[in-house]
Formats: sequence, C-alpha cells, structure tokens
Amino acid sequence: MGLLRRVRGLRVVAVGARTHPGGQYRGGVKLFATYRVLALLVGVLLAFCSLVAMPLKYLAADGGTWQRFGEQASILWVAHGWVFMIYVVVAFALSRKAGWSIAFTLVALVAGLVPLLIFWVERQVVRKVRDENPELTSSEPTGAVSS
Repeated sequence: MGLLRRVRGLRVVAVGARTHPGGQYRGGVKLFATYRVLALLVGVLLAFCSLVAMPLKYLAADGGTWQRFGEQASILWVAHGWVFMIYVVVAFALSRKAGWSIAFTLVALVAGLVPLLIFWVERQVVRKVRDENPELTSSEPTGAVSS
C-alpha cells in the first residue's frame, strides 16, 4: 500500500520517494555501493577463513595455541555464509539493473566462493558499471581517487 499525496495540482508523487535534485531515482547508486561493500566483506572473510583459520585448525600442532585459534576463528565461516547469501541477492539485483550478460552475472555470483577471486571480479564489475551504466555510480567528491 503506497501513500500518495497530491502536489501542485494534478501532479502526484509517492511520499518518501528517493530522488536527487535532478529528479532521478538514486536506488541504483545505493545498490552499487552496497555491492562493493559486500564484495569486500565476502572477500576478506573468505580469504581469512580459507587461508588462515582452516590451515591453523588442521595443520597446527594438536592442542596448541594456534590450533585453538584456528578452531575459534572457524566460526567466521558462518558469517561468510550469511554475508555471501546477501551478496548473491545484491549482485543479482545489480546485474539485472545494469543489464549484464548471463556469463558475467554467473562469474560475479560465483566469485565469493573462490578465495581472492572476488577482489578481481569486483574491479571488473566497477569498470563495467562505470563504463556502461554511469547513472548507477555516485559522483565522487572532488579529490577522490578513482580506480
């Protein structure tokens, strides 16, 4: 149920619609920013879990401090799983909004399962979105470094 109100005669707008001064919907910008944060978070969690926690858990001396640390750090696999599910939903929504091919979409979705791959894929996504869909990116403040 949408709340509508009459503004200036016959013009009707949705209350709470998110627009910037030019009148364009800014939801795509938030989606792109959310994708970038989630990609970084998924990548860091996956890299830590697979390259630090798992080797310490299974390769360190039994009962040692490092093995216990690896066992305790393994809980981050659960965090990675939850964040990855959100990442998949956001990446899929961004792929539909940006009009990616099925192959590119699949690579972006699977990237969170291969350690360190997601960092490369995130850079490819940023380039692709900035080149093909600049309206989905926010304007960067003056002096910001763009990659």
